[in-house]
Amino acid sequence: MDYFYRPEVGLNALILDIHLKKTECPELQELKELVLSAGFLVEMVVTALLDRPNPKWFVGKGKVNALKQIVSTRDVRLLVVNCEISGAQHRNLEKFLGIRVITRTELIIFIFGDRAKTREGKLQVELAQLYHLQSRLVGGWSHLDRQKGGVGLRGAGERQSEIDKRLVGQKIKLTQAKISRVSRRRETGRKSRARGGLSRVTLVGYTNAGKSTLFNALSDSNVITEDKLFATLDPTVRRVEIPGTGDIAVSDTVGFISHLPTLLIDSFRATLEEVVGADLLLHVVDASDENWRDKIQQVNSVLGEIQCDQIPQVLCFNKSDLLVEAEKTLLPRAAILVSSKTKSGIDLLLEELSRALGVNAPYSVRIRAEDGASRSWLYSTGAVLEEELCDDAALRFWIQADSWLVGQIKKKGLAIEIEEVATLSRVKQGDF
Repeated sequence: MDYFYRPEVGLNALILDIHLKKTECPELQELKELVLSAGFLVEMVVTALLDRPNPKWFVGKGKVNALKQIVSTRDVRLLVVNCEISGAQHRNLEKFLGIRVITRTELIIFIFGDRAKTREGKLQVELAQLYHLQSRLVGGWSHLDRQKGGVGLRGAGERQSEIDKRLVGQKIKLTQAKISRVSRRRETGRKSRARGGLSRVTLVGYTNAGKSTLFNALSDSNVITEDKLFATLDPTVRRVEIPGTGDIAVSDTVGFISHLPTLLIDSFRATLEEVVGADLLLHVVDASDENWRDKIQQVNSVLGEIQCDQIPQVLCFNKSDLLVEAEKTLLPRAAILVSSKTKSGIDLLLEELSRALGVNAPYSVRIRAEDGASRSWLYSTGAVLEEELCDDAALRFWIQADSWLVGQIKKKGLAIEIEEVATLSRVKQGDF
């Protein structure tokens, strides 16, 4: 079910770029790209600088009259507002201007609705629509209210807006249940890969950084790639062989964007679980983007919101084929430069992934001597090389582990301590 009016693709759009003092606002260029990605044409941009929002229209009366004049003289059928406005302000603007008004959040949801292909993706878009609808219900159905005519002990009855909110709330719970069932199937797949001992690498980055193209180059896949924002919504997992070390599981995920609405984070949490459960994040950056520093910060900010900022990262600068040699020198000295299009630098990237994952690295693990369950579990992994009894009656195990096993050990709790070992004189060199 589609809960949003879907404007006809190709309409001329008027952008209202609002700036509130002491408030960080989304970039105008990014909003233009969103409008173009949605299939609309940018006719004109109107800027408004406000000290505080107007309760009726959000912007002042003079600015609204100016917008009315533009609408009457130009072929404009859509107004895109770069910030969130209330339901009443939304309705007042549409009524006064006589055209459709959508916010930046609605625009992103519109794009997501067009890009979603799988059942999970469509359910997540539907949930985002419902969250947004729930926050914007206004009393437009007052003629259906049951508040009049109460007699004696009889209650006043329900307002239609209350009925709407209750129905939307029920639909949200139903959609969440459907997503949970799909998520359980995805979790089963993750557990299966974990049992196989595969380290998990997830591609993250700003939208349109070339993640899907790089994913195809790494895994010889044919994931759809487009020069559009949010071309990929549904996560894809492939097995990738790293020469000399073994296989890893690589996941392609939805791109991030600045000022990502909270409701989208909540709706796409099932998809973002691919990021949460990763052993390593491959942060893909568009090297040809002059604002790449800001984009890195914005991605890290979103990672912090979903509590994934502690997962190790490998920074990869994509689209190096678009740079001249002088521009490459401006990038960080330790940067890994690749071109997904020409596949240059892919071998170096695989080597860096192998190093970052710590494949076959030596570790020492300490557990309490009475913790027989942890000891049994360690031996079941097949990674134990040697065991010894320490002076404090604890048990020390010398193991050979990759990042996945290290992560599993850390998840076992306080009974297990793990520390990386630089040199192991006790273990034969041939074991590593």
